[in-house]
Amino acid sequence: MIIKRRHFLQSASLTLGAFCLPSSTWAIAGDEPELCRGGYFTEAEGKAFLEQHTPTNLKAWNKRSEQIIKQIKTGMELNKMPAAPTLAPIMHSKKEYNGYTIENVAFESLPGFYVTGNLYCPAELTAGKSYPGILCTHGHDGAAEGRFREQTQRRCATLARMGAIVFAYDMLGYGDSQQCTHTIKKSLKLQTINGSRALDFLLSRAQVDAERIAMTGESGGGTQTFLLAALDKRIKVAVPCVMVSAHFFGGCNCESGMPIHKKGDYQTNNVEIAALTAPRPMLLISDGADWTKNTPNVEYPFIKHIYTLFQKDALVENVHLAKDVHDYGVNKRLALYPFLANHLGMDMNLILNKKGEVDENKSVILTNQELRVFNAQHPIPSNALQGDEAVMAQI
Repeated sequence: MIIKRRHFLQSASLTLGAFCLPSSTWAIAGDEPELCRGGYFTEAEGKAFLEQHTPTNLKAWNKRSEQIIKQIKTGMELNKMPAAPTLAPIMHSKKEYNGYTIENVAFESLPGFYVTGNLYCPAELTAGKSYPGILCTHGHDGAAEGRFREQTQRRCATLARMGAIVFAYDMLGYGDSQQCTHTIKKSLKLQTINGSRALDFLLSRAQVDAERIAMTGESGGGTQTFLLAALDKRIKVAVPCVMVSAHFFGGCNCESGMPIHKKGDYQTNNVEIAALTAPRPMLLISDGADWTKNTPNVEYPFIKHIYTLFQKDALVENVHLAKDVHDYGVNKRLALYPFLANHLGMDMNLILNKKGEVDENKSVILTNQELRVFNAQHPIPSNALQGDEAVMAQI
């Protein structure tokens, strides 16, 4: 049996996000030959891959795009999306704050499996007026926190104060989503289904404008963002934060646990997948402390080239924060707000203080218990699947 060293990144600062595998840097060659886990490429290999796969014209890219999308769907076992249960959301505990409201929400993505989250809305929804809708995902930090993290609450509340209807939802095994563990083998498939159903829920809100839908998340939530944007054209604007990398594929089953990147001689990476968003507006947010440290010089030029083929290069941007770390911290949120305001038609003035600065202080940080959907007063429905085996059998 041959032991092959995989190129997993070693920096301690990189334990923050897209890894949920053991820290070992060794893998047995042949045990999962079509899975591209973690730092599957070296940085040099990732750069060379993009150079070798840079299309010379739009026809070539469209042909490549079809191939990439086909393997994503095949690798996820989602050539046909399973039938959606009737949308009958559980909604309760509406809370009103300065400029926005929050409700606790759950709905079925598959029979017996519930997506859990919070719906943030502008405080006063004007009759007859339409509003942009935004899906907000989160990364792997803090399984007990998930969508409850302060950075996620501030992001969602501020976007609602700007005039958007925002839905933040849990990764598997995080927050309220405790019907299975996060590391089930087909978590990538289930989280993609959950994202699609979350989009269904958002679009079911009467005043959400289907032409102004965005999605954003950090780390593993960034992976969810560019994957769903690649597969679902209903997402009109995408902001994957601290995740798009030429050499790093995500170390968790929910990112690289199914063969979406490799099949036989076929190979892609997350940069090509993120480029499938083109020509819809996209902002790449990167930092200097993780696998996005090369974005201005490696990943962004490739993606901008794809937008240039569509003659839409003005619709893609990169904000690189060389001194920042792997999170959705304040500097990244300050990059997010004007980009979404510009492309979704929102009013930045609604969140500025008298000095013209973004003021997030009106965002009230709530406890986990206040944001939970399921509790003693609102128990999880009796048909809910329980345990990894039951959930895996359903998907």
